[in-house]
Amino acid sequence: MIYLQDITLRRGAEPLLAGASATIQPGRKIGLIGANGCGKSSLLALLRWDLATDRGEVHVPATWTIAWMAQLAPAGEISALDYVLDGDGELRAAEQEVAAAEAGGDGHRIAAAHARLEAAGGYSARARAGELLHGLGFEAGDAERPVSALSGGWRVRLSLARALMTPSDLLLLDEPTNHLDLEAVVWLEQWLRAYTGTLVIISHDRELLDRVVDEVLHIEDQQLTSYRGGYTAFEQQRAERMARQQALYRKQQREIARVQRFVDRFRANASKARAVQSRIKALKRMEQVAPAHADSPFTFEFADSPPVANPLLTLEGVSLGYGGAPVLSGVTCSLAQADRVGLLGPNGAGKSTLVRALAGEQAPLAGESHRAPGLRVGYFAQHQLEQLDDEASPLLHLQRLAPEAPLQRLRDFLGGFAITGDQATEPVAPLSGGEKARLVLALLVWQRPNLLLLDEPTNHLDLEMRHALTQALQGFAGAVVVVSHDRHLLAATAERYWLVADGGVRDFDGDLDDYHAWLAERRRAGARDRSVEAGAAGRDADGRKAQRRRQAEQRAALKPLRERAAQLLDQIEALDAELGELEERLADPALYSEAQGEALSELLQRQGQLQRQRDSLEAAWVEAEEAVEAASRPAGQ
Repeated sequence: MIYLQDITLRRGAEPLLAGASATIQPGRKIGLIGANGCGKSSLLALLRWDLATDRGEVHVPATWTIAWMAQLAPAGEISALDYVLDGDGELRAAEQEVAAAEAGGDGHRIAAAHARLEAAGGYSARARAGELLHGLGFEAGDAERPVSALSGGWRVRLSLARALMTPSDLLLLDEPTNHLDLEAVVWLEQWLRAYTGTLVIISHDRELLDRVVDEVLHIEDQQLTSYRGGYTAFEQQRAERMARQQALYRKQQREIARVQRFVDRFRANASKARAVQSRIKALKRMEQVAPAHADSPFTFEFADSPPVANPLLTLEGVSLGYGGAPVLSGVTCSLAQADRVGLLGPNGAGKSTLVRALAGEQAPLAGESHRAPGLRVGYFAQHQLEQLDDEASPLLHLQRLAPEAPLQRLRDFLGGFAITGDQATEPVAPLSGGEKARLVLALLVWQRPNLLLLDEPTNHLDLEMRHALTQALQGFAGAVVVVSHDRHLLAATAERYWLVADGGVRDFDGDLDDYHAWLAERRRAGARDRSVEAGAAGRDADGRKAQRRRQAEQRAALKPLRERAAQLLDQIEALDAELGELEERLADPALYSEAQGEALSELLQRQGQLQRQRDSLEAAWVEAEEAVEAASRPAGQ
């Protein structure tokens, strides 16, 4: 059993948790939720002993094996399969023992070593690791590729596979679905439901939480509150608790008012002195119940946009791609007022490419694009977070769009996105990814678009903001095109789907369950095709030579791209190390004394500079990795 008893955990001057307690029974599957920055990842670090509490006791059974998902697999020449197998320490130790025993020629030791290997599942390990890779979307040939040859998103998947490969009593996962497509998310759900150990998972995917966890641990007001069931059950139970709390608060306020009236009436009456003093003491002792409230800080909606003719936008025979090489060909589609389209398709099929073309940010290689006069496009994509002016405040960003608008109106509008107080008037550089995403959404909403293009809008958003966005989209009167692995957002927003696959775009006749079935059949067909191709290649030596030649040419072209991505990643890791040291220094309470004001200011300034450098490098790294992934794609895909 895991228990946290009266713990206080600080990161910087303010506590993330203060006097918090919780108990986790063995074998439970726990969804850890809370607002961005509330301490979820820090709590996972606490459970794996990477952090220590400032106060209180943390107990995790000493005999338990703990597995967790690293944020990124380190680059190296080790194969993807071996990297995953390395997650099983006992397996690797048993393999080494077998090798040593066979080298020594001791029959008894050899027999014992092989028994140990069998007990560790050594004879099926490679097959099990292969199944994990396959489930997470890796192709058969990827298992033998070096980790350094994989793009950032695939290396995150590899880290997840390694964590799942580790035989564990406690599995800690921090946003495991961020880089997965829908097929891999469904497979992961099935795996986690069958997992027999204790699971603690941070996720903003409410569908996954509903299908996997049996308990929700909510971080709120620096406390830990447990709820039975998945995320939907959590919402219902919390709403009931808040209603009860509100009723208790109102009842208590009536009692306080009654007692106060007695005190005010008889305070000057000597004969009532003892009674008055007794009631004054009762008021002081009375527990003050905080008023319950719907505590989501997000309140916004899309205003009506100016009318525009139908269709809003049309693509006719369009080809889209990079460097003259098409990713999508023969695309013909149109969008009308109030259309709500979800884009489906495997990773790398061209969904983001299509959205960029609809936004007018990517010119067609061939074909024609027609836009209705007066069309206002609201386009949200991850790269737009990096295009914010780091030195400008959120308020200034909005003033640039609306120079004539009253200042208070702008501040009130930003407040609906929880951008308030000093945060509204200070530079955006130190803001988190989630805070920047909210600002970009705010700027988008202000412009009253009649066509919304949303490319993974929820990646940096917590559950409360995802809910607010979903509600706002349901009230939006214009057209919507959305790409997302958040199934709840897709199901609540899209009324029909386009399938982006095999170099084209077509209507998809079905819902998300039908899409899951389509993906499963596609994977089975792909396995059959690869088997046929492998047999043909075995009968055709010339084909093998041509294939090796093409692969050699591809490797030569990829080398400078990979080197560029690796250099950028090295620079990012160096900055992360320096930022980590700065955060440790900033966590020292003594630094916040008046005498240390100048030193604190210098450290905060340096932290902001480093964070800006890191954001710039990360944007360049993402572009480099996308170039690697595009160049790695076989011809015709």
